[in-house]
Amino acid sequence: MRRHRRWNRREFLYTTGLGALAAPLLAGCGDDDPTGPGQTSNPRLTARPGTPTIAPTIGRTDLNLEPVRDGFLYVPPGYSSANPAPLFVALHGAGVSSSDWSGYIAYAEERGFILLAPDSRTLSWDIAEVGYFGPDVAFIDRALQHTFDRCRIDASRIALAGFSDGASYALSLGVSNGDLFTHLIAHSAGFFTPASPIVGQPPVYQSHGTNDPILPITSGRFIEGLLIDDGYDVTFEEFDGGHQIPFSISQRALDWFLGVA
Repeated sequence: MRRHRRWNRREFLYTTGLGALAAPLLAGCGDDDPTGPGQTSNPRLTARPGTPTIAPTIGRTDLNLEPVRDGFLYVPPGYSSANPAPLFVALHGAGVSSSDWSGYIAYAEERGFILLAPDSRTLSWDIAEVGYFGPDVAFIDRALQHTFDRCRIDASRIALAGFSDGASYALSLGVSNGDLFTHLIAHSAGFFTPASPIVGQPPVYQSHGTNDPILPITSGRFIEGLLIDDGYDVTFEEFDGGHQIPFSISQRALDWFLGVA
């Protein structure tokens, strides 16, 4: 196991030179040591794929794990328990919800992967909101177990992906769970704040718009450098655009994950 330099969000944003953008992005963030008595930062997930015990519902279903801030699971029509399917876990950006990934349902149907999109517990993911891994890790673990109980998953193709704050969270959480996630995908990430332990070394796909007005390209480039310095295999695509996932980028990221030449 390796240990990363641990960045809090405030430190990371100023280091990447976001300047005037730092104040609104830091709203609600804690101090350099946000964990108080009884609060620990634990990034480890325990759910693992195995033999399903519940027949899945084909199509999109709510997780029904929480009355609000829940999420959805999409199982494509071609799914069969006889053939393990790839799993794409998608994390939304700040201030929105899992519904932002609804457009990926068509891709899941076309390409035959299972799509899991959980909601964060509050407006964004815990490492961004309160400065430590906690309630969102626990909920993602429950959502994963919900999926593994119903679907036979190909353990060699499990991606943790995200956009904006979700991309930052996918990278920060993913490096501590490389024994579960085989690929990490980060579209327009703004920060990278991993916590020990660091487990495994999954390959990383990053994308970022060169004209992103929300999280400038400098943050993506800085994250790429940190990952490369730690020995990660990083594919980084810059595109002429803003804070978005262009269709061509989404397709190349999926090709990369699914091994399509």
